Amino acid sequence: MVDEEKPVVEPQAEEALTEAAEEAPGTVAAEDGTEMVSLLEDARAKADEHWNQCIRLQAEMENLRKRNERDLANAHKFALENFVKELLPVKDSLEMGITHAGEGESIDPAKLLEGSELTDKMLISALEKFGVKEVNPNGEKFNPEFHEAMSMQERADVEPNTVVAVIQKGYLLNDRLIRPAMVMVSKAGS
Repeated sequence: MVDEEKPVVEPQAEEALTEAAEEAPGTVAAEDGTEMVSLLEDARAKADEHWNQCIRLQAEMENLRKRNERDLANAHKFALENFVKELLPVKDSLEMGITHAGEGESIDPAKLLEGSELTDKMLISALEKFGVKEVNPNGEKFNPEFHEAMSMQERADVEPNTVVAVIQKGYLLNDRLIRPAMVMVSKAGS
């Protein structure tokens, strides 16, 4: 024979249940409170179920936060991966040119120039793929937002404040200035 455990109800809880049963219209409280105990058990089961759902949601949110942190760290760590892959052929081309130039055989300057130009085109193409644009303002009006004046030169053949020579080109990354162009600017003759 199996002994069934009776639910243990504390005296204060039993009093509260009895009062609630007396106040509820149309309900008759059983003397032993079995109906109230079963209602209490149902309520406790639902509370336990909701508590477990809450715990699972908290764990899921914590896992999501950790996953996002890991993804962000990887994004920062490997952000330049595609850029580096585009630059590696340029490096290989430069190394081949240096190797052939250093072999001691007669070097054809025309072929060396052609190889250098092709390597430069590869580099420009790789930079353009990632939103890098060249700032070459030769003959343009001086713009201090994109140009850095290195010197002034008296010139009568061009308007004052015109870029007459580019010492070093500037660069934009997605229309944001990375390096200003270093230029020589004209000034009016005396």
